[in-house]
Amino acid sequence: MSQITRDEVAHLARLARLALDEDELDRFGGELDAIVSAISRIGDLDTADVPPTSHALPLTNVTRPDEVRPGLTQQQALSGAPAHEDGRFRVPRILGEEA
Repeated sequence: MSQITRDEVAHLARLARLALDEDELDRFGGELDAIVSAISRIGDLDTADVPPTSHALPLTNVTRPDEVRPGLTQQQALSGAPAHEDGRFRVPRILGEEA
């Protein structure tokens, strides 16, 4: 029997904005219960001798160095815009903000 109830699955679905039917509520309850059970077994492991890590492999500075390259001119950048004004992109006003 699943420890995660249908109501909890329905609540999680609402939070995630998912529309689940009755069969999915039952199925996902069991699946979520199996996931939670598997994760809870991690607490049973002896990790006293395991150093904390942020990545499985020792990676450092894996980004490429910055290089200056020519970019678009203002006119080139604005050429594909649906609307522009005074050399800037024109976008719709949001949230009733004043100009």
